[in-house]
Amino acid sequence: MDIALVILAAGKGTRMNSDLPKVLHPIAHAPMLAHAMAAGAALEPQRTVIIAGHGAEAVAAMVAETDETAQVVIQAEQLGTGHAVAQARAALDGFDGDVVVLFGDTPFLRPDTLDRMIAARGAHDLVILGFDTADPAARYGRLIVANGQLEKIVEYKDATPEERAISFCNSGLMACDAATLFELVAEIGNDNAQGEYYLTDIVELAQALGLSVTAVKCDEAETLGINSRADLAAADAVFQARARAELMENGVTLMAPDTVYLAFDTVIGRDTVIEHNVVFGPGVTVESGATIRAFCHLEGCHVSRGATIGPFARLRPGAELAEEVHIGNFVEIKNAQVAEGAKINHLTYIGDAEIGARSNIGAGTITCNYDGVMKHRTVIGADAFIGSDTMLVAPVTVGDGAMTATGSVITRDIEPGALAVARTRQDNKPGFARKFFDKLRAQKARREQENS
Repeated sequence: MDIALVILAAGKGTRMNSDLPKVLHPIAHAPMLAHAMAAGAALEPQRTVIIAGHGAEAVAAMVAETDETAQVVIQAEQLGTGHAVAQARAALDGFDGDVVVLFGDTPFLRPDTLDRMIAARGAHDLVILGFDTADPAARYGRLIVANGQLEKIVEYKDATPEERAISFCNSGLMACDAATLFELVAEIGNDNAQGEYYLTDIVELAQALGLSVTAVKCDEAETLGINSRADLAAADAVFQARARAELMENGVTLMAPDTVYLAFDTVIGRDTVIEHNVVFGPGVTVESGATIRAFCHLEGCHVSRGATIGPFARLRPGAELAEEVHIGNFVEIKNAQVAEGAKINHLTYIGDAEIGARSNIGAGTITCNYDGVMKHRTVIGADAFIGSDTMLVAPVTVGDGAMTATGSVITRDIEPGALAVARTRQDNKPGFARKFFDKLRAQKARREQENS
């Protein structure tokens, strides 16, 4: 059976108090809508339709970056969830399969939950996703189930004390064949205080037509909705806890798990050790057996097997580190390839560069890559030795096995095997320091006397 996703992402999110559409607020460096789309992608849908409204242009741009096959449909007026789903009808014209309705602010659905919803569709016309709440006073709609059939959804404000005591609650997510879904949605009315078309009303409409309706249960955390900054922080905490647990289950050592911050796409191989207070931005891959020491920040980079990073190192986008590379404390790497066994251990900036295998970069080295208008590249060959406090003014090339003297400013290429010395000659002036400081002290004494 073909599957289509309809993801509702039109809400403004007033409680977020933001100009940014709610579904574009990030969780682990990715918009919550991207998380919802990734969850739905586990079903391998033939079509994906995003219903956008507030900030539609920004939402559409984000969707295009995430899935260029997804279609964005505008809900010009936000008249409720039922009205939102109805907007997808034209986009799914001729589609003969199941439609799964998801929410753009419900990012944590697991693939097995969606699989169970689709499996239940084999025996029922309409499937609703529910969860058991841990809070008896939670103001969710209650799912009233008897003999495996979902009889109705009762909103909390309309529920009797007995119905409120039921812990099985409505998530709002559902699955139904396309033709039936749009027939039911077309019958939803707006005779309520808000004048909106509620998607939940299709349960009673389906019952009236004698259709089979059931509910599938999932963990409450999967249906966590996000309506405020506090909810956003809670959702991020849920993601982090889940991601950390999965890493440890897969053989990664987190020495202080609660202090490691992961991005939505972080990939870390087994037997890697992550120390305290490490932040992973988007686009980071760390291969097996690496060590990331404390207080490092990584983004858009690749760390190969056996490499050691930090402490207090920063890897920026485009950093490509080969096997057994050592990056030490207060080192920053940006848009640079560092070959196998190279060492950059102290207080160094390497940007727009290539570092050859086994080369040693001394403390305080800087690749001076920016002239105020253009970026330029530094190339250092294999087995080179760059002396401490060397300034490499790009574009410049250091040959294999070459070296620079400490404190040099390198402005010309160095041939393989050569030593480059680029500093002024030292000139010692006997007794000058003593005379100089005596003069300064005398001036200070006169000023203090004049001011007393």
